[in-house]
Amino acid sequence: MAPLSVWSTGQRDLLTQLRDAGFVPGTEADTERIPPAVAAHAIAAYSRPGDLVLDPDCGAGTVLAEALRAGRHALGLTAHSRWWKLARANVTAAKAGGAWCDGSVLDARPKVLSTVRAAGLLGRVGLILTSLRTAPDRTTGTNSAAAEVVVAELSTTLVHCEPLLRSGGYVAVVSRPRRRADGSLTDLTTPLIAAGVSAGLAPIERCVALTAELRGSRLVTHASLAERRAADRAQTAVVAHLEVLVFQLVHDAELAAAEVGRLPVKTVASPGWGRAA
Repeated sequence: MAPLSVWSTGQRDLLTQLRDAGFVPGTEADTERIPPAVAAHAIAAYSRPGDLVLDPDCGAGTVLAEALRAGRHALGLTAHSRWWKLARANVTAAKAGGAWCDGSVLDARPKVLSTVRAAGLLGRVGLILTSLRTAPDRTTGTNSAAAEVVVAELSTTLVHCEPLLRSGGYVAVVSRPRRRADGSLTDLTTPLIAAGVSAGLAPIERCVALTAELRGSRLVTHASLAERRAADRAQTAVVAHLEVLVFQLVHDAELAAAEVGRLPVKTVASPGWGRAA
């Protein structure tokens, strides 16, 4: 995997980002959304104008709206009626603001992407951008157990999404750091990489997307009072970043690596190789 890179995506606090970009009221209630600045950076870095950007668990639709504003087409899925309404409203707001591309939100779960309804999307998606979400009804169990469940669900989602990715396209998964009861961070990177690999994808980059403002050599957090108090109780620092793991189809990653002389082109046994080749 490529060396760690850092995105300066925390220069404005989240509420300011939502307000300045014209997101509808209520979007802030989706606490596991991808911040607009992070979505915009990923879309600019890993897709091109006219591409189709897919978020298979879109929540309130921040990814969709930022894709439309960047001149990309957008498709989102969510099975939660509250987020579906907000995502549709944010797509409408982006269109009203001048976005010309198509944007759609389906009231469906990611498994619909493996049905005939998604046949027209095979090999057409330029960027799959989504976040690791905690189900709203999952309130029991340990943090580590809950993390295992949501990573397993994401792994299944990626399996549904992989056939839709075009050659040269990317998958970017954004995750929020989670802490154990003792305050230490849970290792989500290893299982998330394994989830991507099991879906026929190859990890190519690991990034840190800052949610804190960078002032010279200092980070100034935008954490809420509740987040600060929780950090104080756990005697830990406030988390000031999101982690972003970027994947490609296996044959794309190997060809890219071969071009820069990092490794020879070879055939690998991978769940996604047969379709991608």
